[in-house]
Amino acid sequence: MMKNYAAVLYGPKDLRVEKWPMPEINDKEVLIEIDCVGICGTDIKLYSSGKCGLEEFTEPVVLGHEGAGVVIKVGSEVTNLAVGDRVAIEPTQPCRGCEYCKQGRYNLCDQPRYCSTTTGPGNMCRYYKHVADFCHKIPDNLSMEEGAAMQPLAIAIHACNRAGVRLGCTMVILGAGPIGVLCAMTARAMGATKILITDVVESRLKIAKKLAVDHTLHVSPEQSDQEIAEKVLNTLGTTPNITIDACGFESAQRIALKMTRTGGTVLVVGIGPESVKVPLTGALLREVDVRGAYRLLNTYPLALAAVSSGTIDLKSFITHHFPLEKSKEAIEFAKKGEAMKIIIHVTKKS
Repeated sequence: MMKNYAAVLYGPKDLRVEKWPMPEINDKEVLIEIDCVGICGTDIKLYSSGKCGLEEFTEPVVLGHEGAGVVIKVGSEVTNLAVGDRVAIEPTQPCRGCEYCKQGRYNLCDQPRYCSTTTGPGNMCRYYKHVADFCHKIPDNLSMEEGAAMQPLAIAIHACNRAGVRLGCTMVILGAGPIGVLCAMTARAMGATKILITDVVESRLKIAKKLAVDHTLHVSPEQSDQEIAEKVLNTLGTTPNITIDACGFESAQRIALKMTRTGGTVLVVGIGPESVKVPLTGALLREVDVRGAYRLLNTYPLALAAVSSGTIDLKSFITHHFPLEKSKEAIEFAKKGEAMKIIIHVTKKS
């Protein structure tokens, strides 16, 4: 008899790997034996405080939303997948009936049933069910680990689309965590010609320089906004067309609004506090567009194609591996900021 196990968060820093109910699928769903799951910054925030952005948990929740696995059962109405297919799980199950879903903007759905939120369980578990049409076949030349890492790449592609990245543009990315680095890799593939990235962790900057960027800048909390902005502009040699906040810090948003070129774009993809104090008026009077990027939208197929073709290299982006039973240790390690992408292996290799 199959037994399900999951990494369940009961409260801040209270993560337990334990038996969990076996999912029962409906006609439109598939049952997936999860192979591996990536750890995201959202997981770290939830683990550390029990909340992330506007999400605050009052009941236990299974963590994880960067999953990949093998289909082991299909619903009677499923036609796009078969038992044995390897799939990357796009971690949302939108309602399909609200105003936003009908407009094709399902990432803004009021009831998205997004993995590891108050509206849906996560997939850091042995067995997980999902609607079939939000499961994407993994090309034969890609690993399960790359399949799991599609989720943050799909977020980065959506962010770059929202920012209007184009051939020849100059960019600054604030934050060299996984999303920031993937934004840089995506922007390079989309034609950005000069990219600078900042971070407080030197090891992350070294990985970013190896993977995608022209310039790196190590910053510290002790530096003023003006100091950082001047160093960025001096290093880059010009003002950026596009600045992406990939860390969610208030200071990053202030710096972005001040230094982005007149008529340029500031894109916020990092999840920060509910309220921030930023110099908005000056940026608006220079017609700097300020945009948000929320999760992802129709970018899983693009991500899979980009990695399968070799346009984007995810293997170098994946840096550390842990088994499911050491999920808590993995998140504690991720909190140090030394890793780029950590993969949790749910299925034990023989």
